[in-house]
Amino acid sequence: MLLQDAREQIAEACSHLCADGLVVGTAGNLSVREGDLLAITPSGLPYEDMRPDLVAVVDYQTGQQVDGPLKPASELDLHLTTLRTTGESAVVHTHSYAATTVASLEGVTTLPAVHYYICMFGGTDVRVADYAVYGSPELAANVAKALEGRTAALMSNHGSVVAGPDLRATYTLALELEWVCELYLRTLAAGTPRILTDEQVEEVARKIRDTGYGQSAPKEG
Repeated sequence: MLLQDAREQIAEACSHLCADGLVVGTAGNLSVREGDLLAITPSGLPYEDMRPDLVAVVDYQTGQQVDGPLKPASELDLHLTTLRTTGESAVVHTHSYAATTVASLEGVTTLPAVHYYICMFGGTDVRVADYAVYGSPELAANVAKALEGRTAALMSNHGSVVAGPDLRATYTLALELEWVCELYLRTLAAGTPRILTDEQVEEVARKIRDTGYGQSAPKEG
């Protein structure tokens, strides 16, 4: 089975998507690139039915399917464009409540730096990509524009997309983006948000780059 490890990772992550509030029904999709191939969730399959062998595999350059019995996600073009724009290796596309709410607010073109976590996504804000129908080249192009210098974007009246170095890290980033969106909405409901300056956000980004953040548990024994 081509990309067995990547397909197993996707199937495992899919088992948590609904419980974590990132999707409803069959919405959203995940992908992992390895070399010239991309493993991506199949289109319209209920997540409780996901298995590694059902995950589709496509050629990264052409998008042509090379393995898997089901057709790839309708947002295949979005995933390929996101990976090419960011240079990352994994994508998580969600329809989570808070991110979609922010992306559906009239006049809101960015998620501002209401918290320094915003630096996790490559800049001092997260842009909202203009609306286009799902699965279209226009949507992929709009998201590519919003992703310039970033690793995440909100999608107007749709959801969010996050790219990262591997699926586990990208999934965590998707949860963190949802948290910042929820924080922004709660702050708006309570009063006027105090937005961090670009300099304050960049200071945190430098600190993370210089000192590192997080640790891995040592192997037992």
